[in-house]
Amino acid sequence: MVRIAVTGAAGRMGKSIINVIKDTAGAELAGAVERYDHPNIGKDEGEILGCGKLGVKITENFEKVIKKADCVIDFTLPEATMHYLDIALENDVAMVIGTTGFSHQQRERLKEVGSKMKIVAAPNMSVGVNLLLKVVSDIAKVLDSSYDVEIVEAHHRLKKDAPSGTAMRFAEVLAYSLNRNLEKVAVYERHGIIGERKSEEIGIQTIRAGDIVGDHTIIFGGLGERIEITHRAQSRETFARGAVRAAMWLVKQPKGLYDMQDVLGLK
Repeated sequence: MVRIAVTGAAGRMGKSIINVIKDTAGAELAGAVERYDHPNIGKDEGEILGCGKLGVKITENFEKVIKKADCVIDFTLPEATMHYLDIALENDVAMVIGTTGFSHQQRERLKEVGSKMKIVAAPNMSVGVNLLLKVVSDIAKVLDSSYDVEIVEAHHRLKKDAPSGTAMRFAEVLAYSLNRNLEKVAVYERHGIIGERKSEEIGIQTIRAGDIVGDHTIIFGGLGERIEITHRAQSRETFARGAVRAAMWLVKQPKGLYDMQDVLGLK
């Protein structure tokens, strides 16, 4: 049995993850963690989900919960993730991280810690998105510079970071496949008289509206044709299922920093 603790347990992603855990053979909910001032502290997680009591109360005491866990799944905020990461390292507990919006310094910390513990870190845990990362990489390697590359992402109005971590991962993969420096060629918005588009640009455009779970479109625009590849997440369950799959896989691996490409055997 793989004992999984979930942070942000009363949030939208946290609840989706716990729903998947309780329906997954071989997985067990070891603990449910929230920030200290959350109104649901002390309540049974099952009551929050509306499925009856699960016997796991929501707590702010991550240090206590982690001692019961084999793996932590964390979809919170960068600062909170870094805090949980340090405690997981101290307790030698694996961690699946779906948080996005990390600073350069925080990303470097993840890489550093990745040699000392088991981590899966990915901006998107969807199987479909991770398959598309491989597909667009292969396409980019075949097409020449006469094809313009654009990324368009759309999410709900409450999302805090932009562009999405998934859009940035697509951009990183495309830049690598095209042998370009993303910092030099990324264009995040266009406005006014900007002149002709430079062939090496990788455009990354953001939409925030309503309750969109997550849409990502990659455009390869050539002369006389274009290729558009779109992934649309219809519910958070796709991310939750990927995260639990990652946790079940991670506990069996040696220490290291992995991503969903590793989990799915795409490398």
